[in-house]
This record gives sequence, C-alpha cells and structure tokens, in this order.
Amino acid sequence: MDKKYGVYICEGCGIGEALDVKALCGVPEEEGVPVKTHPFLCGKDGVDLLKKDIADGTNTLVLCACSRRVNFDIFRFDGCIVDRVNLREGVAWSHPRSEFPALTEEEKEDEDNYDRVQMMAEDYIRMGMIRVEKIKLPEPYLLDNVSKKILVLGGGITGMSAAIDAAKIGYDVTIVEKTNSLGGYAAKVRKQIPVSAPYDALIPPVVQAKIAEVEAMPNITVKTGTVVARIAGQPGEFTVTMKKPGEKIPFDVPYPLPDEMKVDEAGKELDVEKQHEAYLKYNEGRNDILQFDADGEMFGAVILAAGWRPDDLKDGDFSHLGYGEIPDVITNTQFEEIAKAGKIVRPSDGKAAKSVVFVQSPGKNDSDSDFAYAGAVTSMVSLKQAKYVREDYSDGKAFIFYQHMRTPGFSELFYKGLQQDPGIFMTKGAVMSVAKNGDGMIVDAENTLLGEKLQVKADLVVLGAGMVPVTKDDPVVNLAYRQGPGFRDIGLFNSYVDSNFICFPYETQRTGIYAAGAIRRSMTMEEAMEDASGAALKAVQCLESVNRGVSVHPRSGDMTFPDFFFQRCTQCKRCTEECPFGALDDDEKGTPKPNPTRCRRCGTCMGACPERIIGFADYNIDSIGSMVKSIQVPSEDDYSEPPLRILGLVCENDAYPALDMAGLNRSGYSADVRIIPIRCLGSMNVIWIKDALSQGMDGVFLLGCKHGDDYQCHFVKGSELADIRMKKIGDALASLALENERVAQFEVAIDDYDKVPQIINDFVESIEALGPNPFKGF
Repeated sequence: MDKKYGVYICEGCGIGEALDVKALCGVPEEEGVPVKTHPFLCGKDGVDLLKKDIADGTNTLVLCACSRRVNFDIFRFDGCIVDRVNLREGVAWSHPRSEFPALTEEEKEDEDNYDRVQMMAEDYIRMGMIRVEKIKLPEPYLLDNVSKKILVLGGGITGMSAAIDAAKIGYDVTIVEKTNSLGGYAAKVRKQIPVSAPYDALIPPVVQAKIAEVEAMPNITVKTGTVVARIAGQPGEFTVTMKKPGEKIPFDVPYPLPDEMKVDEAGKELDVEKQHEAYLKYNEGRNDILQFDADGEMFGAVILAAGWRPDDLKDGDFSHLGYGEIPDVITNTQFEEIAKAGKIVRPSDGKAAKSVVFVQSPGKNDSDSDFAYAGAVTSMVSLKQAKYVREDYSDGKAFIFYQHMRTPGFSELFYKGLQQDPGIFMTKGAVMSVAKNGDGMIVDAENTLLGEKLQVKADLVVLGAGMVPVTKDDPVVNLAYRQGPGFRDIGLFNSYVDSNFICFPYETQRTGIYAAGAIRRSMTMEEAMEDASGAALKAVQCLESVNRGVSVHPRSGDMTFPDFFFQRCTQCKRCTEECPFGALDDDEKGTPKPNPTRCRRCGTCMGACPERIIGFADYNIDSIGSMVKSIQVPSEDDYSEPPLRILGLVCENDAYPALDMAGLNRSGYSADVRIIPIRCLGSMNVIWIKDALSQGMDGVFLLGCKHGDDYQCHFVKGSELADIRMKKIGDALASLALENERVAQFEVAIDDYDKVPQIINDFVESIEALGPNPFKGF
C-alpha cells in the first residue's frame, strides 16, 4: 500500500499540562510529516477528525495519546496502519512533574540543560513514526477449505457433554471412543454427588440420559472401538486417521528421534542427513508426518476428553496401610465397583462390610499431602461412599480420616448433612498403620481433632487414590508434528495437558486441541460436564477464527503470521525446535514448513532465528531494530553531563500492563529509560541488544513473565528461552568490551505494578555505577 502518514497528539488526561506539545509537534514536522493536536483525541470530535483525514487518504496513523491497551476499539480503523504512542501512562502519568520538574524559562536559555521527560516523549514519537514506516498492513491467512467438524476424543461423560453442546449450536461432531461402548467411568458408578438443592441426597447417574441424547442427535457420529492413529495438518484442516485399538498401520504417528540417537559414538552431533536416516530407521513402517492420509477424515478442531485411569498406587510406599498385603485394603475405585455390583462386602470373603475406614492422606505424620492426583473430587467421593455404607446397613459405620476435606461450592451442604449422621465419623488425622486383627483390621490414627490417638476396628479400608490423566501413559492425540505426537513438558504438571492453568483453561500447547475433564485436572462428573461446555466453546472459537484468517488465542483476532525468507535459511532447526506450540514442521533437509493456523503469533521463531529471516507484517526484526536506532543517545558532544540511555524490552502480556498500572498510580521510574513492548520475551532477538549497545546506550533490560515450574508466560516457554539466550550474550558483550552487568532480565507478574518502578530504578543505579557506555558519541 502507498502510505500517507499523519501524526496526532492528544492533549487530554494531563498530557498537555505535562509536556510541551508544540515541541512534540516539531518531531514529525522535522521529517515532513503532517501533525495535528486535539484536546481529547478519544472523544467524538477527536475520532471524527481522524475519520475525516482517513477519508481524505491518510492511511498510516501515529496516535500519541494513551496506552495501546486502552481505547483499542475506539482507535481501530480498518484498512489503516495505526501505532499507539504511549504519552499518558508511559510518560505523563509515570513521570509526574512533581518528581520530574520541567525546565524554567531561565533554564531553557542554557542549552546545557535538558528536560528528561520531554526528551522521553519525543523519542517515543520518533519510535512510533519509524515503526509505521517499517511495518505492513496485515492480511488474513485463509485456508482453501475449512472443515467445521469437531472431533471429540473420549466417549465418557465429558466427551458426550462437549459433543452435545457443540451439536446444539449447529456443528457436526464425531466422538471417538476406545472401548466398545459410551459412558466411560460414569457408567460404572452406583450414584452421583447431589447437584441441586437441598444437596442432602445422592442422585442416580445421569450417564444413560447423556448416551440417549447423543444417540438422538443427527449431527453427532459415534465411533466406538476406535482410536486415533494420527492427526496431521493444522486447525481448520486436520487430517485424521483412525484405526482399531492395537492395530498397526502405515499411518501410525512417527516419533521424534531420541536425543541419544542424534549423536555418534564419540558424542558428536550427527549432520542433518544422518539424523534423517536414523529417524527413518527408528520409525520404520510409519509414514513421515508430511505424508498425508488421502483417506483421512477432515476436522477443524479437537476436544480431548479421554479421561483418566485410577491410580494403582504402585509409585508410593503404602505398606503401613496394608495395601497390596491385606486383601480388604482397597482403593476408592475398587470400592465403587463393589458398590455398583450390590451391597458393600469384603473382597476377602464376601461378608458384609459394616465398618469402613476411608483414608484420604497416606503420609503418617511426615506429610499432610493427599494421595497423588487427588483433589476436591476424592474428598467428595469419600463422602459419597460413606453414604453408601449407611444406605446398605442401618448399623453400618463409616470413618473418614483426612488432612484436607475439600467440598467446594454447595457441596459444603452435603458435607454438613453427613456430619449430622451418627453413623459417619469424620476427623482430621494421620493414619499411622493398618494391621490385621482376626478376620478384620485395626486402624491406628494420631493427631486427630480430638487431640488423642484413635484405634478403629474395620471390615474394610478404602484409600483415596487419585485420578491419573491418561496422557501420562499415552499421547492419545497422536499428532503428526515434528516435535512429537504428544504435549511437551507436561511432566511439569503431572501429565495434565493444560498449557497454562491460570490464564488459559481448556487450551493445550497445541492450537486447535482443547482439553476438558479429568485430562485437565481431577474433577467430579458435575465439574467435568461444565468443563466440557468451556472446551466446546473454545473449539467453536477456533473454527470461526480460522475461517476468518485470524489467530485464536492469546492474541485473539491477530491477522499476522510468520513469514520466512527461505533463500537465506540455513536449516539450523532452531525455529522448529523452539516453537512452544509445534507450529513448524521441517522436511528431510531441515527446512521449516510453517502451519500458520497452529501459530499463536508469539514470535519465538523470530527470536530464535540466527539469520533473522522470520518476521510478521507488523512485527519484525527491522521494525523493532529501527525503533531502537531511532532513540536519541546524547553524548558529551551535546551536553557536559549527558543523560543515560537505557532500553527496556518489555513483554506486552504481564510486564507492560504492570507499567501502565504503575503510571495509573503515578509511580515513577527513571526518565532515562525507553520502553519497547514486544509480543513475548521469546521473540527477543539478541541483535536488538547489540544494536542498542553499539549505538551507545548504557544498558538493556528485559522485563517479562515468570518462567520455570510455576511459569506464567502466556506463550509457555518465552521467558525461559529469553533467559537461555541472555546467558549466551556474554560473548557479544565481550566483543564490544562491555560488562555483562549492562544487560539483565527481570521477572514480574501483572500485579507487580508497585514493584516494577523500583526494579527499573535499581537497574539504572547499577548502570550509573558502571559509568557511561564507551561507544556513546561514536
């Protein structure tokens, strides 16, 4: 497009009082770019001004007003390139004149004086102007053929609920169930926990009604005794190959080459061709991921509702509880099987079990943790099963020993109702041992609520074993992705498949694949049915976003996608391997094969590429690099004591909002800092840091989300990858004869707005102690 530029400066919200607007206008005027000011650019008159100029041909606008995070709907103009220069939160509010006084008329007469805040605002306008010059208007990526069918993996209560919800709003759904019938675990229970007032009685299972509803819906197809061999392609056009369980076919998904097979006997990494030969041998009989099944079925999105398996308790030491040694010590799942078959009896001899002890925590006094993979659901199950005992035997007694009794929401009413039952005894306590006693058992407990040791005679002991997601044992989805058929690093979260518990429920690390039910976390059937609705809505969002050619999440509506200049690609595979979402495959030579609808637009590939050949229409190496170079770096040629210049590359997801909130609270930080928001720290390319330092900037810091086991990165691995790159930047600094301390990375959460100014100021003080960059002025 032929760009026609316009710069617009708002004077409202204190901007006009804090800054010399006339001097700000001089920045674009110096470049021959028309500039206008307005008292309130976001008001009706201000917007009308913009619309009139757009009607007259202006199509590239630099709006110098409030943060890009606010009024985005007001300042959205289709067909135009718009950049938001943050003069309000980023300058005027975060640098109040009470702390950063403007120059007096007398001080202005001395050219050796300078106004740090005014210089900051002028730099930001320069940065906005160069950015719009370097970017393009994004165009949507549209697939030739979009499938709006949804595939549901798992025919249990969660999968059926998701299928019903999607079908009710008009989408075609296919349920794939590994076993020969629908229902899953829900078909194996005697009763369910109450879900409506007065919450005092167990209810019959709803699973049969769900099955009937599924079978009655014409747009739901059910395939039992079936598993997915592979899912190839990308959202909107997944090609799915199905098979019978245990069957081996050429389209079984191949697995990535293990790390130990990527090196020779001496430990040297094999070249690309030898690695590919080893890969083919390792996956002999399986077609490569880039070979699509011509007979496969097309789907647009996938809901993963494959469920859970009972924990077999093989991974812990439970000998003190008699598990595996005493036949009448069983798990809660085994107890449910007994209850479903009839009255509660002992497995050892079939006699009535009238005294049942439920153990929720196995750790004696050493730990108050519940069994692995447990949660509120296991607490609720113990209450439900205690009720079974009382239903079966009028003289029955149930004893529940727990460290944590979790009864969320209205479930608390069910818990309180059972407290009134004289045959149900509940106490916090540590079960120390379970021992054989004649044809029964003795259970010893300590640290109870009564403050004394207890001994209970028991016919049956039930352990509150957890719900293990099936993805611990099997990828299930079998994605034909170069990174592998499952989800990376889910071991961090006990093999649950959420990509981020806090920010993005239902989403997995693979775009277009949405998790629901116990594959996401341990939960009751009632919770799972509600969870299914969320996953169904996310699948629908995916289909409709792909159909419009925009990203799904977390940059919802983004039309950009990574563009590659393949002529300079060295087949290093860094982009393929580092992408957190498996959006890139590669061929036998290592050339990346993009799958744009898998992409979440984080830019990690851009940051990873050593050749800098990857970019987005409105976000690329050149646009950010040019912003860095547009920042004026005063030297002793300009002032006798020139101010520092420090660059902050700031993640737009947590850190940038925190800075905005700091401004909202008039919490200031050094005016010598220049902030550039970036999509994710994973998109940070070290060339930006080199450019900043080589032009004389005194320091560079990265500000982003927390990484590690409790990561908060919206793009899963961005902050972690930035940290790895930062540790390797020492060589670049050494080549410039600069100290390592001039570059730093900091972690913040979105609610750390009260801490961010101090973090920045402390870094500025450390740079002041080092002294100015020796490149300043060259």
